[in-house]
Amino acid sequence: MNFFQTLRTALEAIAGHRMRSALTVLGIFIGIAAVSLTIGLGQGTQRAINDQIGSLGANLLMIMPGSSTSGGVRGGFGSATTLTIDDANALTDKSVAPDVAAVAPLISASGNIQTDTTNWTTTLYGTTPDWLVARSRTVDIGQFFTTDDVNQNAAVVVIGPTTASELFGDSASALGQVVTIGSGRYTIIGVLTTAGSSALGDEDDVALMPYTTVSQRLTGGTQRVSTIYVSAVSTDRLSAAYQEVASALMTRHGVTADNADFQITSLQSVLNVASSITGTLTLALSALAAISLIVGGIGVMNIMLVSVTERVREIGLRKALGATPGAIRVQFLLEAVCLALVGGILGIAVGYLGGVLVSKLVSITVTLSVSGSLLALGVSALVGIVAGVYPASRAARLAPIDALRSE
Repeated sequence: MNFFQTLRTALEAIAGHRMRSALTVLGIFIGIAAVSLTIGLGQGTQRAINDQIGSLGANLLMIMPGSSTSGGVRGGFGSATTLTIDDANALTDKSVAPDVAAVAPLISASGNIQTDTTNWTTTLYGTTPDWLVARSRTVDIGQFFTTDDVNQNAAVVVIGPTTASELFGDSASALGQVVTIGSGRYTIIGVLTTAGSSALGDEDDVALMPYTTVSQRLTGGTQRVSTIYVSAVSTDRLSAAYQEVASALMTRHGVTADNADFQITSLQSVLNVASSITGTLTLALSALAAISLIVGGIGVMNIMLVSVTERVREIGLRKALGATPGAIRVQFLLEAVCLALVGGILGIAVGYLGGVLVSKLVSITVTLSVSGSLLALGVSALVGIVAGVYPASRAARLAPIDALRSE
């Protein structure tokens, strides 16, 4: 009996016990579907985190003031006022920080923007033209303010698409409009390209002005900044830029690493930590889901043992007609593998459908790759082989005369 005849015999045996075979397939199907969906959800979550952190800007360092102490109570990082515009300007010196590509200080201000018919409260920052480079952002309509605008304290503002939509209905209508912020009138000269949400919130709901304008017109001449964005010249030089920035600020402030009055956060380190956490959670959830796959494998083995017991006379007759132990072993192995593969295929299909459903219900896209699906099929086949080895070996060891007189 050749391989294809053996395969046909195995399929006929499976078809002969449809209900039992269906229940056996169900165990594998649930296990593969659970594992596929869990891995896909983990990969989708990791990609979403990477995209959110990446949207903050390529090769970005975030410098925040240290903590303040008031009445014996110590505040968190960012509560002090230890960073200034001069600090940011010092970091633009190539002799001080050669691996820094762009520096963008931020001065925060109250951001209630009024038109003739409506108003909208948003995040309002005073910064420099380098903000676009540091944050890897672009202007969709109009233009960003220039160095001349900064030097002249120009009454101009660039807003995000969400802010434009809330104030004027769409981005195109916002360009050239004059709005009131505080007691002053400002002209909208540009609308940013949409960037979606990030770890910092809605990146499209923002208003940007020259830092001199915010300082002189809205914050009473303050030179204190809430954050300084620093972009490295490349990902490979991010660590060098970090060291240069830290050294320059410690020298300017007369502090050491042990008592530094500022904090530098590297988005790459945040990304690494987030990836590590999501990877660990995915592995743990996959291990839990794999338990159902193991249970399904035990079900396949149990069914195959029952099948061997029921078909003792058939096995004896085939051996008496010349079938070798190897042929008997291959037949039962093929039955187990076929059951597992059918369950695996159905499990992958349900995993894909479940991924589409989950993606619609939550804001995370479930990522199911072709390589992952092929791996799941391989696992299904392996489960079938492992579960079928003992029953197949038991069937192959039966003596023909004992099998024929079993009834």
